[in-house]
Amino acid sequence: MTLLAVFADIHANREAFDACLAAARAQGAERFILLGDLVGYGADPVYVVERAAELRSEGAIVVQGNHDAAIGAPSDAMNAHARAAIAWTRAQLGDAHKDFLRSLPLTAELNDTLLVHAEAAHPEHWIYIDHPLEAERSLRATQKRVTICGHVHCPQLYHQATRSLPGLRIPAAGEAVRLAPEHKWLAVLGSVGQPRDQIAAAAYALYDAERALLTFQRVPYDIGAAAQKIRAAGLPDILAARLSIGR
Repeated sequence: MTLLAVFADIHANREAFDACLAAARAQGAERFILLGDLVGYGADPVYVVERAAELRSEGAIVVQGNHDAAIGAPSDAMNAHARAAIAWTRAQLGDAHKDFLRSLPLTAELNDTLLVHAEAAHPEHWIYIDHPLEAERSLRATQKRVTICGHVHCPQLYHQATRSLPGLRIPAAGEAVRLAPEHKWLAVLGSVGQPRDQIAAAAYALYDAERALLTFQRVPYDIGAAAQKIRAAGLPDILAARLSIGR
């Protein structure tokens, strides 16, 4: 049995990333999955990209997020703060870092689980899942029983057993949810580096695929250090301020 640790939306937050890695290992995680947006917003893109590359060389699964893609192909869909962070990040990264981000796939599969940054129907369009309608569209687009994604920065868990709209629950931190085989499941993880569910703590999940158990986790980290680095880099202040309020 291999316990998986699943991270989404790290956003160049070294302090949050390291805290989640340490917590996951302490819980017995043996393999890692990174669901995109390694960069953007935070002040440690080089560290996070290099750590992600190291983890991938050790067997981790890493997929591409919209901020990762924007390093090579700027997006007008992003707001001004996000675009400023991407421009700054692009200047920090070397060619090898950019090549790594460019090489990442939009999706990956692990047995009966689909892994994607945004959603399954059109991964390249970076659609947010924040309503059962978007969840249903994603669930219909794959034959996999379980889909795990990020992008929204707010934890959500959808399940569907019939043609009706999926049911939604907000999972409690530390609660092991059994992904019952009679349902299809869509788990939207919270963010490691930029939580937006009004909880100022890094988010990740533990996934026991063999036992079909998913546990959403929260981890405290040194928010002050991460925020100070963002300000010292000259990035928009809101990117630092929002860390302490989780939104």
